[in-house]
Amino acid sequence: MVCGKICSGKSTYFEKLSIKENAVLLSVDELMLTVFGQNVGENHDEYVKKIKKYLLKKMTELINSGISVIFDWGFWTRQEREFTKEFCKVRNIEYELHYIDINDELWKQYINNRNNMVSVRKSNVYFIDDGLVEKFISMFEAPDRDEIDILVNI
Repeated sequence: MVCGKICSGKSTYFEKLSIKENAVLLSVDELMLTVFGQNVGENHDEYVKKIKKYLLKKMTELINSGISVIFDWGFWTRQEREFTKEFCKVRNIEYELHYIDINDELWKQYINNRNNMVSVRKSNVYFIDDGLVEKFISMFEAPDRDEIDILVNI
């Protein structure tokens, strides 16, 4: 499991980690963007819940087949992290929580760079407007040190 702010460098980290660990990446955003595109509207959160449920099922199938998995869905709340850890424990699935820590100044740079790439159609990721930043800030709960297995400072 990889936890980090929206646009904190998780995708770059995933790419390196998936090669190092020979693991499959299961990404909520990748699936959402592939199926629905940029503008899902008011149903976004409901679709995300359904996709996460589906990806947990797929994760279990892959791991039971001997394949390592990396979850890409932010793990922005303690409740979400605890739920997923318990899900894994009950199924005897080993897990690690990697936390990507980024300072606010660099984070704003990453958001601006990402939005510029999306605007000129050089990237197929979510555009992060002020409303999304506010929504994210209102819900994000950085993990406590005792939750973190691997700390990545950006």
